[in-house]
Amino acid sequence: MTVTLSLSGTTAADVLAVARHDARVEIAPEALAEVERVRAHVDALAHGDKPVYGLSTGFGALADTAIPAERRAQLQRSLIRSHAAGTGPEVEREVVRALMFLRARTLASGYTGVRPVVLETMVALLNAGITPIVHEYGSLGCSGDLAPLSHCALVLLGEGRARDRAGDERPVPELLAEAGIEPIELREKEGLALINGTDGMLGMLLMAIADLDELVKVADLTTAMSVQALRGHDTAFAPELHLPLRPHPGQAASAANIHALLQGSGILADVAAEGSRVQDAYSLRCAPQVAGGVRDTIDHARAVAERELAASIDNPVVLRDGTITSNGNFHGAPVAYVLDFLAVVAADLASIAERRTDRMLDKARSHGLPPFLADDPGVDSGVMIAQYTQAGLVAEMKRLAVPASADSIPSSAMQEDHVSLGWHAARKLRTSVDNLRRVLAIELLAAARAIDLRAPLEPSEPTKRVIAVLREHVEGPGPDRFLAPAIEVGVGLLKSGQLVAAAGELR
Repeated sequence: MTVTLSLSGTTAADVLAVARHDARVEIAPEALAEVERVRAHVDALAHGDKPVYGLSTGFGALADTAIPAERRAQLQRSLIRSHAAGTGPEVEREVVRALMFLRARTLASGYTGVRPVVLETMVALLNAGITPIVHEYGSLGCSGDLAPLSHCALVLLGEGRARDRAGDERPVPELLAEAGIEPIELREKEGLALINGTDGMLGMLLMAIADLDELVKVADLTTAMSVQALRGHDTAFAPELHLPLRPHPGQAASAANIHALLQGSGILADVAAEGSRVQDAYSLRCAPQVAGGVRDTIDHARAVAERELAASIDNPVVLRDGTITSNGNFHGAPVAYVLDFLAVVAADLASIAERRTDRMLDKARSHGLPPFLADDPGVDSGVMIAQYTQAGLVAEMKRLAVPASADSIPSSAMQEDHVSLGWHAARKLRTSVDNLRRVLAIELLAAARAIDLRAPLEPSEPTKRVIAVLREHVEGPGPDRFLAPAIEVGVGLLKSGQLVAAAGELR
């Protein structure tokens, strides 16, 4: 697959293709032409008498310090070296690739004032599979994701640390030479243009949205399985109870999925014939309201991400008429807010899934299932501790739901006195998304086991198909066994999309 960078029009699918699937990147001729045209304005200003931030002055609190022409190349090089000050664990390869691609996208917009060679070299790194080593800590989400982007920019200069396509760390000059890439010597404005963007937090937002789009479908699937495992009802999911009465689109979509997944269930038919209970617990009956709220929050986050994806973030920025001016567009607040919103709803979606699992294990609330779904209760513990694992994951997600964007730590001698902490919001959201997938995998395993224990009553056809795929990898009910590998298999099946595909068309 090939993705083309032009003056505008980059999509979320483009970002995912490059970040996760190593799509090749090309630059449209009109983008290179515009980049070159705008650079001529920068060169003219750089040789003028008027001080211009980023061209002939220092940075941050040193913005009023004039820099003579003969020292400006050193200024840009020093900027990148000094700002590559990250620390902590390495950031995932897909995050770094998204970071670089989104920065290249902004360079290609023609608003940054770099030379074409800077953009071309960034794209060459991506196509060669060279991944700079970026660290967990270093960005405050304001003035751009400075440290992460600086670690990437340093590799363009032939310095820093990087890994090859196979993931092995090798000397940067060796990697560049092998790929036929010449290190660049930065000129006026180019150092700032490489690091003054919200690219890291935006990349992580786009990937989180893609993952959550899939996980809300998984949550509808595991809900439908849990309803059958717990001998529940399908009446609360009837279409006439949702969009006409409470017109939240996400709720209607979730209810429609669950309702469809339950049709033809022999277990539910037996419950209806029995007629002993009227209502189910909230964790079953209110699942569309919770999962629907998650869906609507994702849609809001998607709208923000699309706007940010259409933006050209830099400071200073070069307007089409050649005017160069400072601005505050690098502030990550809009992105940080929705990153935090998603962490909140992910935690709640995990929480309700854990409650459904707990009901299946409690003989007082499971309507006839053995304690902890154990083969020989007392001798066997069944899936008791898997629910503990769920609870631990949910507890962490609740802590991660505390917003980063409500915090701010001043920096740069109080010049940068309010920051978004959007990078931090993005990092914790990635953990939350991974935790959510694990929580849902455990609910899936427990519900499948409980449904098997309901035999000879049969579940719905979609549920049968899902359990059939699961049973190719994970055994059904029986004596206690090593559970951790089964959980990891469940996580992998959810990540691959196989189980949702087996369930059929979901909204």
